[in-house]
Amino acid sequence: MKYLLGLCAFIFLFSCNSQKMNSKYSKIEYEATPCFGFCPVFKMTINPDRTAVFEAEHFNFSDKPSKDEFSKPREGTFKGTIKEEDYNKLIALLDGLDVKNLNEKYGDNNVTDLPSSHLRVNFADGTSKHVEDYGKRGSEELSEIYKFFEDLRKNQQWTKVK
Repeated sequence: MKYLLGLCAFIFLFSCNSQKMNSKYSKIEYEATPCFGFCPVFKMTINPDRTAVFEAEHFNFSDKPSKDEFSKPREGTFKGTIKEEDYNKLIALLDGLDVKNLNEKYGDNNVTDLPSSHLRVNFADGTSKHVEDYGKRGSEELSEIYKFFEDLRKNQQWTKVK
């Protein structure tokens, strides 16, 4: 009986590890750039093991932002582990986008005060895709991903590392 339980435990643990290692995404990165207002400025990198780095520049934590924040030092670099259900939702959102077939650029550059977003996805097969979206209105699905990343800033546990 001990051997049977040990074998079952081994198979269970091996299957959990192989699922994480078989992710089609080797790195997911999102970057939000400034606008002429109080747009959050940050970069977030998420790995297949759900570990993440959140580089906060400005307007990520204040409820009442002001222009004075630009003269303050950057908010910091944070590390954390994305909650499993949030990571799975992110993967589902990316899968629904068909990332490899997105345009490389979206947006109207005739307007000068909008933020840009950069979605960079590295795939396990060694390929990558960079989508730049000036104004963050490339498509409804892209807008949903941007909002998801903006929410991750506040709904995950982050530990400041510098």
